[in-house]
Amino acid sequence: MLEINRKTLDGNIITDHVGIILSMDEQAKQMFLVTDWKKGMNIQELIPELNVRKEETSDVSLGIGRKRNGETFPISFVINRVMTHEKDREFLSLIIKDNHYSNIVQKKLDRSLGEIDELKNAIDEASIVAVTDERGKITYVNRKFCEVSKYSEDELLGHDHRIINSGYHSKEFFSDLWKTITKGSVWKGEIKNKAKDGSYYWVDTTIVPFLDEAGKPYQYLSIRKEITENKVNEQKLRESLHELLDLKAALDASTIVAVTDQQGTITYVNEKFCEVSKFSQEELIGANHRIINSGYHSKEFFIDLWKTISKGMTWKGEIKNKAKDGSYYWVDTTIVPFLNENGKPYQYLAIRHEITEQKKAEEELQLMMTKMINIQEDERKRLSRELHDGLGQNLYSMLITINRVNTVSAHPLLSQLQEDVSTLIEEVRGLSWELRPSILDDLGLIPATRSFINRYRQHYGITVHLNIQIKRRLELQVETSIYRIIQEALTNIQKYAGVQEAFVNVVEDQNELTITIVDKGRGFNLEIRPKGVGLFSMEERARSVGGRLFIESNEKRGTKITFKLRLTEKHE
Repeated sequence: MLEINRKTLDGNIITDHVGIILSMDEQAKQMFLVTDWKKGMNIQELIPELNVRKEETSDVSLGIGRKRNGETFPISFVINRVMTHEKDREFLSLIIKDNHYSNIVQKKLDRSLGEIDELKNAIDEASIVAVTDERGKITYVNRKFCEVSKYSEDELLGHDHRIINSGYHSKEFFSDLWKTITKGSVWKGEIKNKAKDGSYYWVDTTIVPFLDEAGKPYQYLSIRKEITENKVNEQKLRESLHELLDLKAALDASTIVAVTDQQGTITYVNEKFCEVSKFSQEELIGANHRIINSGYHSKEFFIDLWKTISKGMTWKGEIKNKAKDGSYYWVDTTIVPFLNENGKPYQYLAIRHEITEQKKAEEELQLMMTKMINIQEDERKRLSRELHDGLGQNLYSMLITINRVNTVSAHPLLSQLQEDVSTLIEEVRGLSWELRPSILDDLGLIPATRSFINRYRQHYGITVHLNIQIKRRLELQVETSIYRIIQEALTNIQKYAGVQEAFVNVVEDQNELTITIVDKGRGFNLEIRPKGVGLFSMEERARSVGGRLFIESNEKRGTKITFKLRLTEKHE
């Protein structure tokens, strides 16, 4: 706002006819910084070029003033001569203006006017502006109003705003608007208008009443900003919000939902979480998920989980949890990290589906499969024994009898019969071995595996590099499963890999047993080729003893079978 101290603009000094100052007003003292004025000071000390004896009375004269501190400044002054009857004495009255301050005021005024023009231009460029009289008739519109409404200036002037009424707002809406502005108050709101071409647009509107000296509005200034795109986006956002609310309702009805911060502290749970876990919302919020830890999973399981999500990746898996009443339940879990602008997780959303019944069915199925595998192994053992001890021994007795007869009465048919029986004995031994090697029961996994690999190499001509780093007997069921997995994997290599060598590693490290069978043969595409009976059998063998089987294969790059088993006391 322009501020002028008028006391610094006009000063009055009275001198006698020779220029001796007789009086100074406060404005003059301020102008010339005179604080110690006394009678006897000459006007030329303040206006050096002024000679009152020669100076004529004039309208306006220009000069240079000198302040008491020596600083000079431009002035203008008017001299009035006053005659008195007392000895015809003459006095001079000087009215002085400080042109320095006048110039500052003018510059400030010019600058303010320029700023007002710039502000008007900015408003015209960005805003829709209209002026109406007290009856609402349009008396002025800017270019932006015409551009948005698609009416010309001539079509708008003299009309009221009903020309752009969209019919969207109620009569009460406009009644309230007019009540507000006719009372001299500013009205603000959003209005939907209709353009000349029939299209609709939204404006954020401010209407300012101009008041006369009686405080009554004589015209109204309306400034509008088009917000059509914002309103469209707002509608889309509202629709999206409704969809999200519907989705949330659906999730809450069927899904266990929780949100945690980056430290894993629970910040939100839905009703389903409370229902399944049997903890209240108050008991869960502020705690972490250790409150429902069942102790079923290893530390490594959760370390792997946290490594995954802390890197900003989604984790999926099945978790066994413990409810407040001590019961256990399984959940199929997906944990999604929410990332900040630096790509770092700031919270995690966990969505879970209870699969307790499914897991029970799987456990029952696994138990049944384990029983079937054990029955199968028992049957193999029985058949192997019968072949070895029954048919095998009978064939061996027959061979001895043939040998005796052949020594008494040599005959070519006896020699052929002797050879055929010997071959049959070897086939029975081989079949007995395939069914169940007795060495596995008697001496354990390591000798049985070495024996199988030797026979495998002799029979198929494939070299197997064996590395076994365990020095103890394991539970018979575990040793049987490992033996069968190695046997099946090497059989598949002989059938499909097309190689001359394979690699078998059996390593125990920190109570975890890892078996890998590797070939560098043809390989196959896991996504295209379905798992055969052999792979299915290996997976079931692994699950039957609580282990995990992983299959990696690429076409022309070979196949790797990995079996991992955490050893417990019952496995030893």
